Amino acid sequence: MKIYEAIKKDHDIQRDLCSRLKDTSGDSKERKKLWIALKKELEVHALAEERYFYSPLIDSDEMQEDARHGMAEHHEMDELIEELTNTDMSSPHWLATLKKLANKVEHHLEDEEEDFFVKAKDLYSEKEADSLATSYEATMEKYRKTWPDSIPGKEE
Repeated sequence: MKIYEAIKKDHDIQRDLCSRLKDTSGDSKERKKLWIALKKELEVHALAEERYFYSPLIDSDEMQEDARHGMAEHHEMDELIEELTNTDMSSPHWLATLKKLANKVEHHLEDEEEDFFVKAKDLYSEKEADSLATSYEATMEKYRKTWPDSIPGKEE
């Protein structure tokens, strides 16, 4: 598996969680469960993706700006996650902020899948893309098991 396929697989999980979460209401068990799942996926994914997709691209002239843009979007998502964590789930503001987060996530995933991956394929060899995927997936598995303690600077 290539890094692009590994990341895309997790993007599909994020899309599904965002979609399902937008259909919840109030301070329900379902909303709480889906929110924790989405928060976990986004935080673990951002860490692994920055480490095994963006960081290696920072040194390339062709991808430096895209890599910085992608990491900046992760930061914007982190801010929305923090806002949601500190907002009463039954308030209208929570759902409005969730919709902002879902839109940001969707935009970010489209940037990567339709633009960044295409450019990165010109920079990463087949062997590098395989190796990065292996490392990415191992990190995702490890950090999913130990989340939130595994995320630097994050507390649940």
